[in-house]
Amino acid sequence: MNSLDYDDSTAFLGDWEPFQRTVFTLLCLSIIPNGFTGLSMVFMGDTPAHHCLIPAALNITDEWRNASIPLDEDSRLIKCSRHRVDIVKNYSDRGLLPWVDVNVSSIPREACMDGWEYDKETYISTIVTEWDLVCSDDWRAPLTTSLFFCGVLTGSVISGQMSDRFGRKIVLFVTMGIQTVFTFIQVFSPSWLIFCLLFFIVGMGQISNYVAAFVLGMEILSPSIRDLYSTLGVCLFFSIGYMMLPLAAYFLRDWRTLLMALTVPGFFCIPLWWFIPESPRWLLSQGRVDEAEAILRKAAKMNGVKAPDVIFPLLQSRENAGRLQTYSLCDLVKSSNICCITVLLCLVWSAVSIGYCALSLNTSSLHGNIYLNCLLSAVVEVPALIMAWLMLRHWPRRLCLSSTLSLGGLVLLFIHLIPQRGYYKSLPYILIGSLNVLSGLLSLLLPESLGSPLPETISHMQTVVWSKKRHFAYSPTNSKCEEEHESEHL
Repeated sequence: MNSLDYDDSTAFLGDWEPFQRTVFTLLCLSIIPNGFTGLSMVFMGDTPAHHCLIPAALNITDEWRNASIPLDEDSRLIKCSRHRVDIVKNYSDRGLLPWVDVNVSSIPREACMDGWEYDKETYISTIVTEWDLVCSDDWRAPLTTSLFFCGVLTGSVISGQMSDRFGRKIVLFVTMGIQTVFTFIQVFSPSWLIFCLLFFIVGMGQISNYVAAFVLGMEILSPSIRDLYSTLGVCLFFSIGYMMLPLAAYFLRDWRTLLMALTVPGFFCIPLWWFIPESPRWLLSQGRVDEAEAILRKAAKMNGVKAPDVIFPLLQSRENAGRLQTYSLCDLVKSSNICCITVLLCLVWSAVSIGYCALSLNTSSLHGNIYLNCLLSAVVEVPALIMAWLMLRHWPRRLCLSSTLSLGGLVLLFIHLIPQRGYYKSLPYILIGSLNVLSGLLSLLLPESLGSPLPETISHMQTVVWSKKRHFAYSPTNSKCEEEHESEHL
């Protein structure tokens, strides 16, 4: 059964009735925890101002305590070294004054042997201040974020296979549970290494439930609602979660307390199990026709309409319906057209993900209040998502993708016009901008999908017509051939 047949068979449910509204809302609510989990390192992993600790037990004068930390060329306290405290102690005991009796700059320096003193104005604690991830260990903080996204990469690879094998609904709730439970366990991390291991698992759960919720909604909702769901639904509720992060972080300045608070919404998602159904499309692909029809009949009752006596007439033979052909990731590169589409979409998604995550995680480095910067970064997504929804409704999809990627890339390329100071801070933005512009141009090579039915199988994708306008469609004759081809496997 192709997408057009399924949509026709379920048209009796309507487009925006109580069942669709319920599924839409509940799936969107399940997305909220993803918005703050993936970006929590903006606050948990931030590095406040710091300098070498001068122990109180050293018993030196205030003048020498202030002079014990060297200054850089901008008259700021150096972070990773101090003047040798034994020499400073000797001068202090002798009653000599810094810069009056002693040239302080001539005193030899040493590493921060007694740890660091951190500024408490913004944070009570972060993972950086708790485990001293500074100076020679400053590579550990960005590695923590990288390990989270390694978990995201792993979850991206396995979540699709898992949802195809076990179902969209069970993967959604199992991975939501993994994300919530392991985030809660992170609160009690005794070391940086344990924290990273748990964060990796959280990343796996975070992306897996996001993808499962996205696919589940796209498969259940009608074609006219999918644009709304994928933009003002999933993405907007992700942004709502993102907005909650700086608000919570503003009042909870300790990273463990903040992380504890961020686990609470995940537990509220547990009751959704009894209200979100499994995808009837997936049940049909597994030959579980009776279960699929039961869900649709329950939906019809909720919508106040009568379901047909036979919803899927082409799948009357229940005993044969389960023997459908299965596919693997290798099938995405076997044929030239699917391989090209796969490669281009991977490039586009890579560019979008790199740009979005890099800019969002960099809010702590911007000038001004970190909480306000992060909140504005989240709020600005709302008009952008509304614009994306309107564009998707009225513009060709290729034009929407190409124009927004290219515009975002060009804006990033203009950052190099900002005066340089020290090392070339604009280089990362130039690289991200170049990748976005390249992806935007290459996306014009994709077939157009506006107004086309949703492909469901590899055989559907193999019949995509790359015409002069590169319209994404498969003809009725091809669809007929596909049904005959699939019938060979029944």
